[in-house]
Amino acid sequence: MKNIYHKVPNIVNVFILTILSLGWTVNAINFPGVPNNYNINDKIPILVNSLVSSNTAFPYDYYNEHFGFCQPEGGPTAKKESLGSILFGDRLYDSPFDIYMLKNDTCQSQCKGNVTIDEVNAKFINERILEQYNVRWIVDNIPAARSMLTDDGKVLYSEGFELGLIDEAGKPAINNHFDIQIEYHINNGRYRIVGVLVWPYSIKNIDRANNCANIDSAEHQYLSETEPTTFSYTFNVIWTQSPVAWVTRWDHYIYNPDVETHWFSLINSFIIALMLTGMVAMIIIRTLRKDIIRYNRMDLEDQQDEYGWKLVHGDVFRAPFHRMWLSVLLGNGVQSLLMCIVTLCFAVLGFLSPASRGSIPTVMLLFYLLFSCFSGYISARMYKVQGGEGYKRNAIFTAFLFPGAILVFYLFLNMFMIANDSSAAIPFGTLILILSIWTLVSIPLCFIGAFIGFRKGTISIPVRTNQIPRQVPDQPFYLRFIPSSLIGGILPFGAIFIEVFYIMNSIIFHHIYSIFSFLFLGFLILIVTCAEISILICYFRLCSEDYRWWWHSFVTSGSCAFYIFLYSILYYYTKLSFDSFSSTVLYFGFSIIFCSFFFIIAGTIGFFATFWFLKKIYNSIKID
Repeated sequence: MKNIYHKVPNIVNVFILTILSLGWTVNAINFPGVPNNYNINDKIPILVNSLVSSNTAFPYDYYNEHFGFCQPEGGPTAKKESLGSILFGDRLYDSPFDIYMLKNDTCQSQCKGNVTIDEVNAKFINERILEQYNVRWIVDNIPAARSMLTDDGKVLYSEGFELGLIDEAGKPAINNHFDIQIEYHINNGRYRIVGVLVWPYSIKNIDRANNCANIDSAEHQYLSETEPTTFSYTFNVIWTQSPVAWVTRWDHYIYNPDVETHWFSLINSFIIALMLTGMVAMIIIRTLRKDIIRYNRMDLEDQQDEYGWKLVHGDVFRAPFHRMWLSVLLGNGVQSLLMCIVTLCFAVLGFLSPASRGSIPTVMLLFYLLFSCFSGYISARMYKVQGGEGYKRNAIFTAFLFPGAILVFYLFLNMFMIANDSSAAIPFGTLILILSIWTLVSIPLCFIGAFIGFRKGTISIPVRTNQIPRQVPDQPFYLRFIPSSLIGGILPFGAIFIEVFYIMNSIIFHHIYSIFSFLFLGFLILIVTCAEISILICYFRLCSEDYRWWWHSFVTSGSCAFYIFLYSILYYYTKLSFDSFSSTVLYFGFSIIFCSFFFIIAGTIGFFATFWFLKKIYNSIKID
């Protein structure tokens, strides 16, 4: 016990130094990739991506037959994308644009002739315009964007541009002309693209004779829903030299105007963690130290006068109910926790650049599969320490139960995406690939980890367990299972809810999330907060002679996922304007998946912190 309270100040000092050093230095690290150098008159390929909207949850393929966009000769060719990019609905194809380095063009046609949209497709397009869908292009691996001015006067490039406009009468009109401004930088005679801006226009009769001089015309191109509409797509190309270097070209796309808010949230979370650390230190250094000195006296009369947490020493390590399920959740929790830690480390070090679309979900999925061995190992070890004997069932449940349930639920949500003809629907080949990787990699690794875990000796327990369980006295209301668990989830949620807000914003509104330094520091604070709140509430319950800590320690810290789900409900009603049942189902469905992972991660942190704490304190007292 002496080693515990001597280490507490050192732990606090190390944690403070880590916070300060990472907060100031980690944003400077970035690996943007390898630049493409162009010569004058080199053709610049434009790739088209799926159309997205913050008012619905369904992206659409650019070459969906309803839109009628111009296609290259011989049909579009799909470009290879990462697995994570595919899961997020990205679908890249080539395009019919003929754009050449440093060659300004005016009133160029996208198609060889005019485009005709029939009544059915016109209704579809008008509905997408009213839902404010954005078109996304990719030029030299950076997105075409709109230029916006932030509140503090800085220029921000917002990915994509409007499919159409809504006039003063609320009637939709399609954008059929585009001014494309491509910014380039010269480096030692080499031309590099550093930015792409697009200004869309809706023009009823394009004045080709005067090089599209009527782009400011008040006559918009409307699509009739009673008869076919014929019109043309045109574009201008303007090349402008920029002082922005290639290595910093993403700065306009990922600018974060709320740095002060992040710092305030981080400091607030750090203060919460520091207060909890002080409370735990006080318990360890003062209260427990005095208790242990008193309990270890050789006076027999004092030994018989036991109370509080020592009184339940013969029951504190008694196996809980449903020990199989607890072990399975702990194994999957460790697997998910390691996945998050390693992914965040890669992101903080700059290896997951925004130039690599879908790299984050791809890396997360990869490490989740590889860490299946830890899932099987931890589950087996914890099941064995609880006296379980169904080793085969434990390994099977660990490998299949949680990931299988998530996969089945995801496939259920995928049915809604298929029904809405969304590009986010998983292609059949991708689904087969995921199932194959899970079957050939994840499951065998889990079984190998479980085999190793079962072969190792049982984790030593410092006290013997009585044969007859001790009766638990009536507990105060605030120490009962549900109230105390809900109380325990408030502080961990308070430590990270700001980051949850920004993550949800980046996903829903299709912003580029890049503030991984704050996310990493917030995750460290979350780990500390979950561990300490579980220890505190467990200690209070033990002092009240309630030894049933196994499930309670897991649920206490894991309950912050409940508050995250409540926050997602609040976010839905205050920030979103989904008008379809399918979008609502998808939003809450993915919220449930996210909260499920968060529950087992936070619960696992709280459980193992409590397990370590109990081993330490009961190992420090003399038991007759």
